[in-house]
Amino acid sequence: MPKSENQKQKLLYIIKILQEYTDEDHVISTKELIEKLRANDISAERKSIYADIQCLQDFGFDIMQKKGKTENGYYLASREFELAELKLLVDAVQSSRFVTEKKSRELIHKLEKQASTYQARQLHRQVKVLGRVKTENEKIYYSVDTIYTAIDADRQISFSYLEWTTTKTLKPRRNGKTYVVSPLALIWDDENYYLAAYDAEADCIKHYRVDKMKNTKVEEKKREGQDFFNMDPAEYSKSTFGMFGGDEEQITLLLPKKLIGVIMDRFGRETDVRVVENDKIRVHIRAAVSGQFFGWLTGLGEGVQIASPTEVREHYKQWLKDMLAAQDGAEE
Repeated sequence: MPKSENQKQKLLYIIKILQEYTDEDHVISTKELIEKLRANDISAERKSIYADIQCLQDFGFDIMQKKGKTENGYYLASREFELAELKLLVDAVQSSRFVTEKKSRELIHKLEKQASTYQARQLHRQVKVLGRVKTENEKIYYSVDTIYTAIDADRQISFSYLEWTTTKTLKPRRNGKTYVVSPLALIWDDENYYLAAYDAEADCIKHYRVDKMKNTKVEEKKREGQDFFNMDPAEYSKSTFGMFGGDEEQITLLLPKKLIGVIMDRFGRETDVRVVENDKIRVHIRAAVSGQFFGWLTGLGEGVQIASPTEVREHYKQWLKDMLAAQDGAEE
């Protein structure tokens, strides 16, 4: 009997079957394996299956054999991702605002292929995140790729920048003006993806929400703002609140001991923290002074003080007065 064209792919089909239909809790018998191969127009005998499994094991596949009274067969013991890791990745994709609904489904489907059919059912679930708002810009992934390409090639980028209108639609800012900047880094902050870029016209770093960037292109002109090229994105994002710019200052705070966890979570373990009297701590941080920073500070509650510098403390006091004044003029 002539062999089918698929016969040469026998080993590939065997590992594919083991990947799809087996795990530690589900084995496939030699008989079942032969039947699945036959369904793909591949003939096999019990003795040849033993040799094929040995060949795959010698190559490095972690194929185990389980023997018992109730079940007897082979299974793929280890994979590129463990089930717990896949669950973590699925949860991250599903809960991310940055990833659109459509892309979430596509990515989760790809992750499911890294598990057996039985394990994939555990991944096919919805993570419940109250009030989750997903981005609607399906082109965001191409923008990210373009930005990385430009950084690698040391080139500037151009794009149009969108903003929301009162009719709940996105329209280009500044009547469709093309922005041209030197990309420095992509930063994930407060569940959004931001581009930190040098704007030569303003001679400063500006931040742009990547999901609001459209028609992103790599330009021929080399990047400018070389003084910022060695910026550490992690350190930079710690000092910048809500990605709102401002003059960065060395600030000393006095606050209750109970807030030490908030400081550690935001600024890291390297933060200078010292215990002072009256159950308070003194911390030294670097932060970009902005309304977002003052809002974060206010959210910490009573007992939080800006010890220095004086000008930042006075700025904060004026900001609080302005906020109160705005409430006095509010109407129903």
